[in-house]
Amino acid sequence: MDVENFSINLTSEEPDRLIGFYRDVVGLPQHDGMGPGAFKAGAATLFVDGHSDTKGGAKEPHRVLINFKVNAVAAEQKRLEAAGAKFIRKEGKQEWGGVISTFTDPDGNYLQILEWKQ
Repeated sequence: MDVENFSINLTSEEPDRLIGFYRDVVGLPQHDGMGPGAFKAGAATLFVDGHSDTKGGAKEPHRVLINFKVNAVAAEQKRLEAAGAKFIRKEGKQEWGGVISTFTDPDGNYLQILEWKQ
């Protein structure tokens, strides 16, 4: 497979609430020309939208982990907490050398900020 682009489509019963979270709390820049629920996440795009079959919060929030690689987990975690993000794991050191903090969005999906320096 020769992949030209990568995106994640995250659906919600309340997409406007999630759009506000990813824009205002996480601080992802919106992807110009693709609608209010399209965000740039590095080289990928995160789409937030509604879906008629999506009801309630995430049933298995650990099934899909959305990772954001950052330069400084501690600083990003502090900024996110000040903006209202709720962390369920803080600066967990990994055996492979990385550091991960896990937080949730309003639907209960797990998001992770990841720091790894080779």
